[in-house]
Amino acid sequence: MTEACATTAELLAQVSDDQLTAATPCRDMDLGALIAHVGGLALAFEAAARKDFGPLTDTPPTMEGGVDDGWRQAYPSRLAALAQAWRDPAAWQGMSRAGGVDFPAELGGMIALTEVVVHGWDVAVSAGLRYDVPVDVLNVVLPHVAAFAEQGPVEGLFAAPVPVPEDAPVLHRVLGLTGRDPSWPAG
Repeated sequence: MTEACATTAELLAQVSDDQLTAATPCRDMDLGALIAHVGGLALAFEAAARKDFGPLTDTPPTMEGGVDDGWRQAYPSRLAALAQAWRDPAAWQGMSRAGGVDFPAELGGMIALTEVVVHGWDVAVSAGLRYDVPVDVLNVVLPHVAAFAEQGPVEGLFAAPVPVPEDAPVLHRVLGLTGRDPSWPAG
């Protein structure tokens, strides 16, 4: 979680204001809305890790709107706090909640990690940035997304899988399983 959050936070620092209206692989979200979503999910899943249930964990995520004032400082800090919260072994135990949905805490941690990794790629490809998520992180995410892909599309989470070659890089296989085309062009 720490590496994934740091990688995505570094990407956010490189996005210019004029890129906030850029298209993204996420249907109906421009880059500003996607970055705002990352900022919001960081808060919600940090609260889920701490089992601090309330408005942050009980409200479904929003896919609309733009970045908050001060997002360049706030969102990377939120990602750091998210990573810190999931360092606590208790975060992975018992039940938790995010988006108004209850789930085993271990599953919540994997969802948070997957969101940070996949939306990190979304930000990078939309802004024309290099995405260097560590392969060991991708190897943790791959079986998680593969299990979800077997169940079919998950509304609000994953679209139908996009076929990629079995020998494709791990990142491409993760992206394909989440319904993203690894060769997605911005524009």
